[in-house]
Amino acid sequence: MATGAEVLIVGAGPAGIATAIAASQRGLRVTVADARRPPIDKPCGEGLLPEGVSALRQLGIWLDSSVAFPIAGLRFSDEASSACGRITRGAAFGLRRNVLHDLLVRRAVALGVSFRWGTRVTELNSDHARLDGVLFPFHWLVGADGQRSIVRKLSGLGPRRVRSARFGFRCHFAVTPWSEFVEVYWGEHCQIYVTPTGPDEICLAVLTSDPQMRVAHALKHFPSVARRLDDACRSSEETGCQTVLEFPRSMARGNVALVGDASFTIDGITGQGMSLAFQQALRLGDALASEDLGPYRAAHREMMQEPVRMARLLLLLDRQAWLRRKALRMFSANPKLFSRLISSHANCPKPAPIRAGEMFDLGWQVLRA
Repeated sequence: MATGAEVLIVGAGPAGIATAIAASQRGLRVTVADARRPPIDKPCGEGLLPEGVSALRQLGIWLDSSVAFPIAGLRFSDEASSACGRITRGAAFGLRRNVLHDLLVRRAVALGVSFRWGTRVTELNSDHARLDGVLFPFHWLVGADGQRSIVRKLSGLGPRRVRSARFGFRCHFAVTPWSEFVEVYWGEHCQIYVTPTGPDEICLAVLTSDPQMRVAHALKHFPSVARRLDDACRSSEETGCQTVLEFPRSMARGNVALVGDASFTIDGITGQGMSLAFQQALRLGDALASEDLGPYRAAHREMMQEPVRMARLLLLLDRQAWLRRKALRMFSANPKLFSRLISSHANCPKPAPIRAGEMFDLGWQVLRA
């Protein structure tokens, strides 16, 4: 006899598990299916901004220094200038992606979420799926299966509009962090992100438009980072993936909803992907419980507006070296302004918005720098 669930979630990455937790907290019976088996990892910068930390707390997961490294803010540097901005609202952390995944799984299991690890979805219809060929009825279907979402494709919610596509590579080094900040080093069409993930380890991520570039090659362009690493040993294998800025046709239709990278992909340059996924999960959990996906669609569109603007700005700085150099010189000379922008970017709790007149003045200052 076929068994089922009120909510079937395809994809057991952080977005899928967070949605499972949110729905379970609202009293729904949830099953999560994934062809992979834990531990599940994915290349990312491994920094979590205050908005993401706050969303995790609402999901019942509290981060502290026992499992993560406290982050004070962000520092942007190029060959000539450096600008440092503290996060003045909320807490930020760096932690290994697989550690975060384990915390999410433990919380979901404690709430009664059922996991189907190593299970392939072989058929999807409006009210049932086949999991490894076995009929599985559901009331709601959630696609949390990433950029190449099968749920999105089969439910007619794609294709998406690609605005930019780059590549990210990541590995870890066994070295004491030299800063309490996430360090972002800017070069020609690439960036290196250095995120402390523990007292004796850093995550080094490279974002680039060159698919052939790897961490060792990138370090040749950033001698200050290479000197910091010196003869430190790698503590993980190098992994990579594509990072894109993509817009969906829709993130919900009928009884199907998308979450995380399946719903909208933000370039890794913003560092907001994980935080956005957790916020989406909370809104989707509420929508599923109320049996109305309309509020989720509206909340999703609203929460993506600022990150998209930030992504476009940072990608512009990546493409236009002269503008980036001017901006960093100006921010270096105005650290309070840079800190305000960082706090606005971190977005928790939501700070006072930067007014249009201030943005005009800011643009004028950059051009004069």
